[in-house]
Amino acid sequence: MKKPIIIAVILFYAISSQAMTTAETIVKNAFDYWRGEASVSTIVMTIHRPDWIRSMTIKAWTQGESDSLFVITKPARDRGNATLKAGNRMWIYNPKANRIIKLPPSMMSQSWQGSDFSNNDLAKTDSLIKDYVHTLENTTVDQGKKIYSIKSMPKPEAPVIWGMIKLTIREDNILLSETFFDEDHKAVKIMTAWDIRKTDDKLFPMKWKMEKSDAKDEYTRFVYEKIKFEKSLNKNIFTRTNLKNPGL
Repeated sequence: MKKPIIIAVILFYAISSQAMTTAETIVKNAFDYWRGEASVSTIVMTIHRPDWIRSMTIKAWTQGESDSLFVITKPARDRGNATLKAGNRMWIYNPKANRIIKLPPSMMSQSWQGSDFSNNDLAKTDSLIKDYVHTLENTTVDQGKKIYSIKSMPKPEAPVIWGMIKLTIREDNILLSETFFDEDHKAVKIMTAWDIRKTDDKLFPMKWKMEKSDAKDEYTRFVYEKIKFEKSLNKNIFTRTNLKNPGL
């Protein structure tokens, strides 16, 4: 009688492992699809609060899984404020103070320019891939396309702040939503993406929204005015010298 039990246990772990691998592949493919090999974009970010609204225009460059540069071009009072991520390191530049400041890992979760996006959200770092274990929870179909619901749990000792992340990803690698939970698995904020259009022979959501779960009428919206995907960019773009003087 022991042999069938052993076989059942082996099959259980084999199926569980396959599901985990599938989920990890879905997340990795969506991450790579979002960033592309390299990209250059212009984004209008609007921070919405019950009693005020603030907008700014951002020029962004990304390359690979870790490198990114975001520079504010409008309004004039914020022009030149910039954030650079190269590998595992991140710096910010304030032109008024003419200072470049290196951010410690603890500040990756801090708000970027007072928005609902954190420094980590903005850079879309590979932490989601490296620091979490992904499980496929459900698969549905919407307008003829499969939608995967994935639960991401932090690995032991991973240097992250979220106790859980839940994602919905379309079968063509488009990330539709990302919900962030605290250590007690209470939802803190949710990011949604829509207005999917074809750009550079690639479908891409042109509008993104990050909103708090416990506050009404508080959110930040990203609208891509344009985005161009490239094979590669000049490596000098992702340097502290260029952070201070990106030639806008």
